[in-house]
Amino acid sequence: MTLPTVAPSMPRSPQARVLVADDQPDVVEALRFLLKLNGYAVEGASSPGQVLEKLEASRFDLLVMDLNYARDTTSGREGLDLLDALRRLAHRPQIVVMTAWGSIPLAVEAMRRGAADFVPKPWDNNKLLATLEDQLRLRASAEGQRPDEIAAELLEAVAIQRALLPKDLPRFAGFEVAFAWKPAHQVGGDYPDIVPLPGGGFAVCLADVVGKGMPAALLMSNVQAAVRSMAQEMPRPSRMLERLNALVAANAPLGKFITAFYADISPKDGRLRFSNAGHNPPFVVRRSGEVLELQEGGFVLGVFKDAKYAEGAVSLHAGDRVVFYTDGLTEAEDHHGEQFGPQRLHRLAVSLRGLTPERMQNELMAAASAWCSGRFDDDVTVITLAVDD
Repeated sequence: MTLPTVAPSMPRSPQARVLVADDQPDVVEALRFLLKLNGYAVEGASSPGQVLEKLEASRFDLLVMDLNYARDTTSGREGLDLLDALRRLAHRPQIVVMTAWGSIPLAVEAMRRGAADFVPKPWDNNKLLATLEDQLRLRASAEGQRPDEIAAELLEAVAIQRALLPKDLPRFAGFEVAFAWKPAHQVGGDYPDIVPLPGGGFAVCLADVVGKGMPAALLMSNVQAAVRSMAQEMPRPSRMLERLNALVAANAPLGKFITAFYADISPKDGRLRFSNAGHNPPFVVRRSGEVLELQEGGFVLGVFKDAKYAEGAVSLHAGDRVVFYTDGLTEAEDHHGEQFGPQRLHRLAVSLRGLTPERMQNELMAAASAWCSGRFDDDVTVITLAVDD
């Protein structure tokens, strides 16, 4: 790798400390050279264990980390496990992950687990430096808030989030819908909605803003306003996500992106058209017990402004159930750290397919709550839909 040639900037005061984690020494040295030239104090680590040791022994402002290490060079599992471990640290730095362009979904998962942003490899020096500067500003802003200001902001964010939740679910000929939302200990970014459409149909939208607090709540409110406005034009689901993606990419705060699922349903012929932007796949449970995941779509909203989305369609029949959910449900962990998981959710939904949507949803929520002893780390939203017999 060729060492970067970047004109040094003025050293910052006090000097920001950066920990660079990568199992390739040349990558660590290239980043060390670049960052030192630009006024950072830099240390390196070559394994997840070294990262934890250094962070427990000293405080850093930023952690720039790869997701793949010597024991597992492709899946990113070691990096994701490291992010989970970092959640337990009392003083955690702002985290920027680095990954190849082909591993962008892995970077998205890393951001779900606490990374603030990602930079693709091979990196662009100027973009990397700009990302680090942005993260330092965010850290300084957060540390400058008084406890009473933080509490007031969280209360306001809670009020915004609750105001966006469906109040009275509309009724549609031939369908029954139920909805449940359980907030975690922090304000998250779940956005569920059922939108009546011209001609008697309706749309289901379920989105999850990655992030907490006021930025997530405000972004969610913007998405809701856009969905409700554009839905009346009845665009195809793929086009809806393309328009939402352009909006989010232009307006989302740093490090924020959205997973989203949008479907329109026609009571006249039972057709469900959908497009999925990196969201946990909703699924259809046929009366026979067959499970169909609704996966077609594309990337999460807000990262690539010109992203295109595929579209899928299924025909719904009498006795079918459809389950929409956010990842707070399947990522609920027991005391061993094992997640509730989508396969367990599918099996349970199949066993409950004869129940009404409300009872089915209640049983799904109760099972996940029992699995994690009621300790959800993220908001949980479940929407269940039944096709009348």
